[in-house]
This record gives sequence, C-alpha cells and structure tokens, in this order.
Amino acid sequence: MRNREMANIGVLSASVSGRTSFILFLVSFVRPQNALVFQPSFLISNGPKVSAFLLGNTSMISLNLKKVSVSTTTGSISSPSCVTEATRWALTTEQMGKSAIRVQLTLNQNLHLCGENETNADCCPKQQCVVETLQLTACLGRRPQASLLIQATINARLLPPYAGSGDNNTVFPNQVYQPLGVCPCDLTFRACDVRCCCDLDCTNEDLKIFASHCLLGPFGGQVSPAPDFQCSVHSTENSPDWSPFLCVTSPPENNPYLGLFYQGDTIAPRPGPSFQEPVLSAPMPFTPYIQGSPVVTSDDKYFTIPQMVLGGCSGAPVAFLKNFKVECITRFHSCPTGPPLKTWQKDLSIDVLNGQGGVVKVNLTDDKTSDLFLSSGQGVRLRCKDMTLALDYKFYWKENGITNISLTRTVGTVISNGNLTTRYSVVFLNGGSMAEPNSGNPGYQVGRPVIAGILVNNTELIQRTPINVWKPVGDGLCSTGSMKPVVFGENSTSGCLLPIGKQNMTQCDLLRETVAALQSALTTAAYVAQRGNPDLTTMTDWVNISFVIPNSSTVMNNNSGVCSDIPFNQHISVWSLTTSLVDGIPQREIQALEISYGMSTWALDCRGGSVSVCEDPEKRQLFPITSSVTFFDIDTRPAKTRFQINFTEYDCDRNDVCWPELAFPFTRYYTGEPYFLSLAKGMILVFMFVTAAILGTPWRQIRQAWHNV
Repeated sequence: MRNREMANIGVLSASVSGRTSFILFLVSFVRPQNALVFQPSFLISNGPKVSAFLLGNTSMISLNLKKVSVSTTTGSISSPSCVTEATRWALTTEQMGKSAIRVQLTLNQNLHLCGENETNADCCPKQQCVVETLQLTACLGRRPQASLLIQATINARLLPPYAGSGDNNTVFPNQVYQPLGVCPCDLTFRACDVRCCCDLDCTNEDLKIFASHCLLGPFGGQVSPAPDFQCSVHSTENSPDWSPFLCVTSPPENNPYLGLFYQGDTIAPRPGPSFQEPVLSAPMPFTPYIQGSPVVTSDDKYFTIPQMVLGGCSGAPVAFLKNFKVECITRFHSCPTGPPLKTWQKDLSIDVLNGQGGVVKVNLTDDKTSDLFLSSGQGVRLRCKDMTLALDYKFYWKENGITNISLTRTVGTVISNGNLTTRYSVVFLNGGSMAEPNSGNPGYQVGRPVIAGILVNNTELIQRTPINVWKPVGDGLCSTGSMKPVVFGENSTSGCLLPIGKQNMTQCDLLRETVAALQSALTTAAYVAQRGNPDLTTMTDWVNISFVIPNSSTVMNNNSGVCSDIPFNQHISVWSLTTSLVDGIPQREIQALEISYGMSTWALDCRGGSVSVCEDPEKRQLFPITSSVTFFDIDTRPAKTRFQINFTEYDCDRNDVCWPELAFPFTRYYTGEPYFLSLAKGMILVFMFVTAAILGTPWRQIRQAWHNV
C-alpha cells in the first residue's frame, strides 16, 4: 500500500501571486475498488494555496491535518494518525463524483514583511515566512487509510503600504522634469520587484535584502546618465584636452534627456465602446450661461428641438448663442397625432432657466397659413388639419442670461400623400438685433453669403437683409417653395412653378403684379456690402443696388388666354474685383450689383389632350418662375500697347514659345514638384553649363594660345 502511494508522486509549483498550478503524474496500477489514495501523495508548495485529490471509496472518510517534523536521528517522519492539530491552514473539500474529493489548503496568514516598529503578529518577521511540513490523513473512524505530505516553503510578499487601496488611477510623472519610464524594471503593479532598486513600491526593509545586487543600466533605472559635457563626468585621468575649457557645470536635473516626452497626466479608466443609443442624463443646474452651453428647463432637463443629427432630424439640446436653421423631411401615411408634426401649447409654452437664478416662459404665437397641396406619387390624399409646419424661436439675451423667449408656430392644413418639409430655427437676439457672421475678412470669400441691407428710418445705420433666389422643395410649387441666400462666387439658376388657370389669363395686369410681387420678395435690400466684414454705420462700405425697371406693356388685355410682359425671370449680376492677397488668399470686393427682369408671354396650351385647361375654370397649367445669379470678374490689367498687340514673339498667351518664363520651374509659382527639388535640379544644370563652357572650344583655343607663347 505504501509503495503504491509513493509511486504516484506529483510536484506542485505555486507562484507568489497565489495562482496555483501543478503537474500531476498518474501511474495506473491495479488496486482494489475501495482502496484510498491521494493524488499526488507528496507536494512541494511555495504559494498560499495547495490542492490535491483523494480517490477511492470516500464515504464515511474524515480528514485530519497536522504539522510534522523530520526526526534528527532517524531522518523519518512519524506515522500517520487520526489526531487533528491546530495549524495556520484552512481545509476545504469538494466532492468531484462518487469516488473523488478535491482537497484544498489555504494559508490563513498575511504574507507582507513586518516593518521595523510593527507589532502585528500576523506579518512575516523574516523573508522566508513559512517553512514547515504538513501531513494530511484520510481516516475511517480512528484508522488511517491514506496520507499526503506537503512541504511548504513560502516567502514574504514585498507589497507597498497602499497595496489595498481602491484608487484605480495611474499617475505618470511630469516628463518636463523626469523622463517617462524612469524605472523600466518596475514590472509588477503595486508590488516590489526583486533587484529593482528604483521601484517605489519597495520599502527600506525590502531594499536591504537585495541592495548589493541592484540591476544596472537603463533597465535598472539609470535612464538619465550625466552627459559628456558635464565637468563632473571627466576625472583627471580620462579627461580630454578640451574639458577644462568647454565642459559645463550644471545641476543633474538639467540634462538632454528631459523634455523629450509628453506632459504627464492622470489617466482614468474609460468604458468600452457601445452601439446602444446614448441616454442623456439630467443636467446639473448651473448659472450663468456661457456660449455653447445647453439651455436648461425649469425641471432640470435639456431644452431640445429637432435638429440635424447623423443625417436625420432628432431632438437635440439648444446651445446658448448658437443660431441654426434646419429643414426636416417627414413621410407619413396617416395624419399624425403627436410631435413633431402635431404639437400642443402645453408642450411648447414651458419654463426655461434664464441663467440668472430665475425662469423665463416661452411665449407662443400661432401663424396660420392657407391649405398646402403636396402630391407625391399615387395614392389616397390625406387632409390633415392643424399641422405644425415651422417652429421659429427667438431668444433674447443680455450678458450671461436669457431675458425673453418667443416662439412662432406656423400651422396649416396639409392635403398630401407624400413628404412634408418642416422648418426649425433658433436665433439669439441682443437688444432686438441678431449677431450675424461675416463673409470674409476683409474681402469676400467664395462660398459665403452676399451681405446686403436697408437703411433704418432716417438714419445712416444699415440693417442686414439677404438677397435670395428660389429654393424649390417638395412638388416645386411657389406656394410651398422657400428661398436661399445668394452665395458669393457661385453662379446658379433655380425656380418654382406657378399654377395658372383660365380665369387668371383674363386678368393680365393682376397676373403681372402677382408674379412681380413674388420676384420682388426675393430681394428687399437696397445696398450691398463691398467687403465681407462691412461696418453697419459706415456708408462707404456699401454700394447701391441697381434695379432695371422693365418697360410697361401697352398691350391691352383680352380674353384670348394670352398675357405678355410677364416678369418670369429675375437675374442678379454681380461685378467683383480682386484687390489684394492675405496669406495667399485673394480678397474680393463687390463693385456693382444689378437686378434685372426677363419678360415672357404666357399662354394656355390648349393643344392635344390639354383642351380642358382652356374650357374648365378649375383646371390649372404650371408656368415657371426663375431666378439666376451671375458673377463677373473685373480685369484690372493695363491696356496693351500697340507694340504688344502687333509684336507677339514674347507674348506667352499667343505664342508657343514663352521666353519670359524660361526660368519658371525655378520660381515659387511652379508647383509641379517641391521647390527644393526644382532648385537642386537648376543648380545641377547651371553646373553642367559652366563645365561645358570651360571645357568647350573657347577655352581650348585660349589654352592652345597660352602654350604657343
């Protein structure tokens, strides 16, 4: 029995960190079914946890643990017994089946090394904290059946005083004064690494153990050696000749290794990415408002309205002093009953924190429009009443607070089976005026709106008003279309459709006035700014807009279904001039702006299948109304002389050979390759030319003449 137990030997290797692993060698023998055996039967442990298995008939079996010692005379260990003794180990068992038990021993002692004045009996007085032999016996009643020997040799853990702290922030040193990675051998977090004398987790007691065996070089923490130019580095034996004259005496903290890293900071753990929609938590009340901070309601929630987010419209917080205007397209198959297309006064007239410790109530005003006919594809048309078509907010502010909020809600009846475009806007007004961005500094920049304005009553103060062109939406009708500002440097043509019936063609004067009113609504300004940052109080920064009035028609109206001189097109002509360059960017100024109208004759098309338009007064025919913009650049180059006109040999525009641009590749205007490459190639060509000239025929003749003398 004993030989069979000793034949099954395992060796357990437990790490200091407490994670136990063992290699179990099982040698299979034919044994009786009820025999008990420990696998392995002998263990060597250097960790606080030990595991083994008891195999066989484990019913009615008790386990007894005691500490044993080797006899100094015979060298043997006392026989197993069923007497239990008190030890520093806790015994736990786990049934692994009908014929197996997992046995685990855990050390009940703190393994940190005792300090100089520490009186805690639970610490380790020396480096080898536990050196003992244990015997675990499986007993049936009072008779031993199997035994396990455990040789435990456990060293104390070298832990810093704050090892149990719950702080999970990692603090890096300031790399302006200390390089990052000042102690590369510090590999274990919050634990003393052996022979790493620069490890801040090592106490004085830890350093005494391996103070004479510290790791050397950069891995041991010597990452900032004294530079060669330090006077203290050179001794009298190995000092170079220049050392007394050129060496530098400076503190060791000032060395070339400093400043090579980023500024140190504290890094806190962050949660991983998530694909779930973020939930806006309730904001903390704060005062006062600053630019960009979200506007908050009285119940500590963000004040939200639909905005463009990730390509679609959804509710987003309104930012203080941030103006915006968005259009959202919503498709519906039935009349909506809730927001955003159906809104109620109680949901809009809410209280908002004013940023000064009080609240401001949203003042709601309704603006009702006529019925909108929107058609998109086939299907049954829906007639939806009191639809919210636009929400226009005006926030009045002073200093860091909100003084008043007004909301204009545009509602109307929509007859449609397709898409509906709704508008949402927010403007912040200070004293009734809105701060609008400039279009350049000082000149206009391409892509910025053209700035225009009108004079305030009997003053020399300009109030900004835009110059617009048509922006059709939905079905393209003028009644549902909107306007967009004229953008500097971009030519465009747009328009909308006006439904005209037989009754309209019998009142040509009224039709002309209606079309003219629609076109005049595009531009209400009388002045245009010369530059992109005009002064509203300086009239010299503004230019009068020229309006070309069309000639009035003398044709009498009749009932033939034809109306002439309809101002169907409004054309805007802008002349600009490049006056200077700022950081290589051309600065353009508007010299003149003219608005003219194109006339057309409208007549109902009664041919083919359109006869009903001329007979049924309820039928309508669509006529286009357009607007266009054209920008012209003024050429300020001087006029050519008669010599330049007749003599074209040096004219690069009319001649394939351009001698004035012979050195163009060596100038800054050449962008085919980097400038330094062009300059280097040019110097090589010059060198080759000079070499060829020296070795050429003239110098050869000079050398021959010299030798003949």
